[in-house]
Amino acid sequence: MNDIFIGRQPIYDRNLNVAAYELLYRDSFENRANITDADLASAQMIFTAIMDFGLDRLVGAHHAFVNLTRAVLLSEKLTALPKDKVVLEVLETIDPDGPVVEAVTGLAEAGFQMALDDFFYDVSWEPLVQRAHIIKVDVLGMTPDDIRGQVTALKDFRGLLLAEKVEDQDCFQLCRELGFHYFQGHFFCRPKVIAGKRVPANRLAVVQLLAALNDPDITVGALERLISQDVGLSYRLLRYINSAFFGLSRRIESIHHALVLLGLKSVKRWATLISMSEVSDKPHELMVTAMVRAKMCELLAEAKRFPNADVFFTVGLFSVLDALMDSPMAEILDALPITDELRDALLAHAGAQGATLECVLAYEYGNWDKVIEIGLEPSVIRAAYLGAIAWVGDVESALRGDGAAED
Repeated sequence: MNDIFIGRQPIYDRNLNVAAYELLYRDSFENRANITDADLASAQMIFTAIMDFGLDRLVGAHHAFVNLTRAVLLSEKLTALPKDKVVLEVLETIDPDGPVVEAVTGLAEAGFQMALDDFFYDVSWEPLVQRAHIIKVDVLGMTPDDIRGQVTALKDFRGLLLAEKVEDQDCFQLCRELGFHYFQGHFFCRPKVIAGKRVPANRLAVVQLLAALNDPDITVGALERLISQDVGLSYRLLRYINSAFFGLSRRIESIHHALVLLGLKSVKRWATLISMSEVSDKPHELMVTAMVRAKMCELLAEAKRFPNADVFFTVGLFSVLDALMDSPMAEILDALPITDELRDALLAHAGAQGATLECVLAYEYGNWDKVIEIGLEPSVIRAAYLGAIAWVGDVESALRGDGAAED
């Protein structure tokens, strides 16, 4: 199982809350031409993800969308999957013939949710349309009229429509207006920049706070005063430090005590993370993405034995600033006292920090051939990703205030 890569991509509801994740996977670096090998790999990957990695570890309380090849669909193994946790996707490359229709019918009657992937309406798919719960329409490259045409063709479909490969905010808004229920793509990680529009006051305040927090010359005393004068930040930071995540035996009551106990770098890191999470008009998953990127960058830097792995964490965390602020990345970085190395990593993926971020982004997109260019074993890269996912789960629990330390 050392060659297996596995990742996830969020699927959103109409309010941009995460409704599910699609599992992304690959079992080797070779392009498979043999369909038998591909089917075996798919079957192996599905059960490895669930049995070895654990669905809860990968998707938490959400559903997992799982792609099926023809051979896997026609096998009897699928009935062993947790029907309350998975949505089975029929790939567009599968011929919708009698055996496939029969298999989909049986799985649906057994209680599984069935989805049709990368769907483009054709009358030959009508038997499966009648049995599907979700239809995924690939909108990448479609004109607005093309998308409307697909919705019209599916007007009698009684299930839910999912727009996939939604790559910008305008496409998301159009699909939402056309009645799509779910949305998948990288639109939420891209800024909606409007020429001449000023940064809103709440976001500007966050940028100013980030600038102060990341001033390389800030002293312990200055950092204590900066955090202490922001009541909301102080409260959330202390609540986090006193959570089960840190496992402290006694309660920390002041920012000064936190600085003494954890040190300047650690407090700056968590204050930065909390400050970024205060931007309330963005999908929560954007901060989840930022934290996964940050931790994975740090873990990969440690695996490569790079010095200052904490800086790699910052590169990953700051990689969403343009989407968070709806401003060009270069303009945001101009307001922050960061090194040229960190700036170049974010803008041009230059240097060791930039190459590490590029690997993390490739993993996020499922671009596995690009992932391996970092020069680490697949098992190490996968462990960094899964470690980041687990770490974010722990951090989220801490930021909610779960499990505070006792006095």
